[in-house]
Amino acid sequence: MPNFKDKVIIVTGASSGIGAATAVHLASLGGLLTIVGRNVDKLKETADNILAVGGAAALQLQADLDKEEDVERIVAATLQKFGKLDVLVNNAGIIETGTIENTSLAQYDRVMNTNVRSLYQLTMLASPELIKTKGNIVNVSSACGLRSCPGVLAYNVSKSAVDQFTRCVALELATKGVRVNSVNPGVIVTELQKRGGLDDAAYAQFLERTKQTHALGRPGDVKEVAAAIAFLASDEASFTTGVNFPVDGGRHVMCPR
Repeated sequence: MPNFKDKVIIVTGASSGIGAATAVHLASLGGLLTIVGRNVDKLKETADNILAVGGAAALQLQADLDKEEDVERIVAATLQKFGKLDVLVNNAGIIETGTIENTSLAQYDRVMNTNVRSLYQLTMLASPELIKTKGNIVNVSSACGLRSCPGVLAYNVSKSAVDQFTRCVALELATKGVRVNSVNPGVIVTELQKRGGLDDAAYAQFLERTKQTHALGRPGDVKEVAAAIAFLASDEASFTTGVNFPVDGGRHVMCPR
């Protein structure tokens, strides 16, 4: 099993879904967590779950990643609490539905600001600390960064940007001993799509369709993505950098219509 004993880890978007599961999993493996999210109550729930698996108490930070001052506070507070940074998990993200015919510029800006701009800023601020510790970064992208997914154009574009960002920063920081990778989840059972506008009936239909769109015939679980993130962030992946790693039940090798 990966070992994160005494490793200081930031996880954004840790109040729900993949981020929450990842924070709890990494804490169970010995990590010292800074968990970041907008929903205070849900963030506390993640912190309680960390304690329940025997992890150390997490530093909880309410932050809106669209605000530069909030992003700056994440690294500063982590250093004040723990004195260093070993792993950055850029997980926070949003989705908006729409095509080129009906996606507004406001929607595009919201998606790009949260999914790309804030990730860029936080990585920029964290890099000097990760260079000191020879740490690493795991970005949470999407199968939609690798394949065209209908009806979520701005989201697709943002996740393709995350994949290219991952490869570029991996190359830039490799000589300084910092690894950078991404995971590219397929459909995972979270609240993401509902927050993006799907009602219960549409979401149920969306999950049902994974029987055709994913080779394994089902949606994924957040714990399956958390396990992949833990591997990439661990010393067991010490010779792996610049990878966009699908955790998608085979979605990236499919050609469904």
